[in-house]
Amino acid sequence: MKRPTMVDIARRAGVTKSAVSFALNGRPGVSEATRARVLAIADELGWQPNSAARALSDGRAGAFGLVVDRPARSLGIEPFFMQLVSGIQGELSEDGTSLLFTMAPDADAEIATYRTWWAQRKVDGVFLVDLRVDDPRVRALEELRLPAVVIGSPAGSGSLPTVWSDEAAAVRTAVAHLAGLGHRSIAHMTGPATLRHSVIRAEAFAAATAQRGITGRSVEADYSGEQGFAATRALLEGADRPTAILYDNDVMAVSGLSAAQSLGVRVPDDVSLVAWDDSPLCELVRPALTALRRDIAAYGALAARQLRDVTSGHTVEHRQAPDPTLTIRDSTAAPSRDAAAL
Repeated sequence: MKRPTMVDIARRAGVTKSAVSFALNGRPGVSEATRARVLAIADELGWQPNSAARALSDGRAGAFGLVVDRPARSLGIEPFFMQLVSGIQGELSEDGTSLLFTMAPDADAEIATYRTWWAQRKVDGVFLVDLRVDDPRVRALEELRLPAVVIGSPAGSGSLPTVWSDEAAAVRTAVAHLAGLGHRSIAHMTGPATLRHSVIRAEAFAAATAQRGITGRSVEADYSGEQGFAATRALLEGADRPTAILYDNDVMAVSGLSAAQSLGVRVPDDVSLVAWDDSPLCELVRPALTALRRDIAAYGALAARQLRDVTSGHTVEHRQAPDPTLTIRDSTAAPSRDAAAL
């Protein structure tokens, strides 16, 4: 079915295209009766403004962009991004702003997408996620002067404003809980070391365990269930088996629980498990997983409001979301004598 145009409306209303334009845009130049007739016909035909034409007329696309550099299969099962996008979209729907979402295989492709979007006036601003160490995307966005908000730490964000939560404080909360239960050997399964938040969490973990005289070690993975499973088995089958493991996301934690059970390692008697970013996954497994909880949808909504302010020309400061809290469930307990002796 052909998309209705202003020419179609003008033909049906018996007026000129200019008159239709005046009526649809609320401008003077037509009578109120003509305006009412044009608006009624536009509604009947299902007419919508052309976003490209609107961008040419007022310089605004009416859309924000989000590019994610992660494998599609892992993105589809990770609750964090689904909740983040729902929070962003929920906020943007209040004023009719669209969210243009896509995936990219690497940073170069992501930067190319930004250049294309900005040149073609497809977006008014973008959300930058998964901030990297020495991130080339920050420099590219600064050079393009494309309005952007980083969802992540202010460290390494350049001149771009951020929405962030205190990763180090969350690590200290988890370590304090495990140490309070009597754990003296704790492992931390991180995300990729190229990510800024992975570095922040790993450094905070090393400092928190050292301060308490606890043996701590970090193991790198990629957030996927496959690596979470394999890395957990390696930890539990290796020498100096930890009595507790902190995971950097819920998917790896759930897979880690499966790995422990496949080896006959009891949770929480032999090993306690803690997940980052609580989700329904953490409650569906048995035992249910102790997890660091934050309102991810509210986090996304805060980022959307931040980007709306940036694109409106307001001076914007970094905004901190509430710190994650620990929801204690059945996957953590004091280590048994046998586990502590290993």
